[in-house]
Amino acid sequence: MRLICDISGLNEMQRKLIKAADPAKITRAVAQNTSEMQGRAQDLCPVDTGTLKRSIGLEMRDGGKTGAVFATAHYSEYVELGTRFMKAQPYMEPAFNAQKDRFIIDLKKAAISDL
Repeated sequence: MRLICDISGLNEMQRKLIKAADPAKITRAVAQNTSEMQGRAQDLCPVDTGTLKRSIGLEMRDGGKTGAVFATAHYSEYVELGTRFMKAQPYMEPAFNAQKDRFIIDLKKAAISDL
């Protein structure tokens, strides 16, 4: 079981930003927002033993153009989505939803500052 969040329209926005912005500013925005989302997910995750919280990591890909936040605890999906025996305790999706608007603003700032 895997939770995947997708924002539509990013390909078009990415093409426009690449033409208009300094790649270093875009990379910094991706790194900063990925790190903030990781911290927010750690803050929101329920803590029993702390294993889930410690398992939330981040990875930068594509030369810093892509950031991923993930939880490696074998039960992370069950906590996020719930089971028939346990109510969901979302931590990743709320972190994503809280960060996405900030990320878009930061990307626009990076593009506008170079125009």
